Amino acid sequence: MKEKIKKIIDNDPYLNLLRAGLSGTEAYLAGGYIRDLALSIKEKTDREPILHDRDIVLFNCDTEKTARNLANSIGAAFVELDGENKIYRIVSGEDYADIAQGLNNNLDDDIKRRDFTINSIFYDLKNGDFIDITGGFEDIKAGTIKTYDLKNLEDDPLRMFRAFRFMSKTGFKIAPEILSFVKQNAESIDTVAKERIQQEILKMFEGDFLVETLLEMFDIDFLEKVFPFVREIKKIPPNTHHHLDLVHHSIETVKNIRINKPLLKLAAFYHDIGKPKCWTIEPDSGRHRFIGHDEIGGKLAAQELSTLKFSKKQIEYVSKLIKNHIYPSALAHSASTETGGVTNKAMARFVRKIYPDIEDLVELARADRLSARGEAVSTDMVNENLKNLQNLLDYFFNVKDKMKALPKFLDGREIMEILKITSGPKLGEIVEALKEAQIEGIVQSKEDAIQFIKDLKI
Repeated sequence: MKEKIKKIIDNDPYLNLLRAGLSGTEAYLAGGYIRDLALSIKEKTDREPILHDRDIVLFNCDTEKTARNLANSIGAAFVELDGENKIYRIVSGEDYADIAQGLNNNLDDDIKRRDFTINSIFYDLKNGDFIDITGGFEDIKAGTIKTYDLKNLEDDPLRMFRAFRFMSKTGFKIAPEILSFVKQNAESIDTVAKERIQQEILKMFEGDFLVETLLEMFDIDFLEKVFPFVREIKKIPPNTHHHLDLVHHSIETVKNIRINKPLLKLAAFYHDIGKPKCWTIEPDSGRHRFIGHDEIGGKLAAQELSTLKFSKKQIEYVSKLIKNHIYPSALAHSASTETGGVTNKAMARFVRKIYPDIEDLVELARADRLSARGEAVSTDMVNENLKNLQNLLDYFFNVKDKMKALPKFLDGREIMEILKITSGPKLGEIVEALKEAQIEGIVQSKEDAIQFIKDLKI
């Protein structure tokens, strides 16, 4: 493994450019670059790791001056990231390097203070040797996330969460001593800036081993520290429609998402956040009801994600999916054998309302359906629901090109003049009905539009 990594490093054009500019300086390549190369070799995958960023640690020099001179020598931009801790970035297009001063100007100290051993492997850019005093290569081979000293987690509590992010990305097992530390010190995550936590959440939700990671976090009571809504949903037990309690149903829904979109998986995780607020049990039947949990859930998710410093656009997307996650299946349920299925008008209304997130919402509805298999849910019910969800998708695929450039045959002023009405709710209903008719293909010209609104009974 080491020889393969060394060959890649020594043939990296940008690194060679940096090495030439750092000639005579005690400089080491460190961190994620080496780790990701080792992982790609261990997995024997053809997938190339993303290696645009390099972390370089300097010793026994003026770090800022050296970084500035390096940037000038290779025609790169110089950016000060943290002047107090002497961390700088030089940027050349999509390639960049973070240049930092070594801790206490001592190589061993800098290596031993790193978060995990898999991130503590250094490569001497001058001599071409690996320095691995914490056993990082062995832990990569063993698939273990370990730390040299638990104080490294105490110094920066975000590292507790980073352990789970790396678990989600790599599938590695977290060492028992780290799990024990997290369980005992979970409260300290509250001292971490929400922006930093938000970044780790998105990285964790990209991982191929997300489900196993969420379950591990739940087992040690850390999941609810990062995601406070878990404290409430874990109160909801299995019922006749759900074979799992609500936490495990939510994680199972994430598992059944086939599209690798972190925010879609996050929406799946949050999709039933509103249930505790609307939970009732019918006295006669004992049936659990959660009327309105979709609407309430959209609002609650927006509040929590806002606290976690997600962007407005990200929050709107997740909230929209949660608010409407019942809609596709409810539409599918309305299909009857007598009518031959959901009407085009109903599907057009759905497409207009949810566009452009149709595929994501249907995927969420599908995953939710597969994750609720209580005794009252038959296999036939599930199969029928899935069939109708696919019909909904098929309809969308047939009309989506129209959605990209739906012509505006009549504006609101023209509609008011033609129908002799004033602005108000009725006008809004007519405008929406006209859009649906265009999606259905009923209205294809201005003349069609005029006749349609005249015939419309609203």
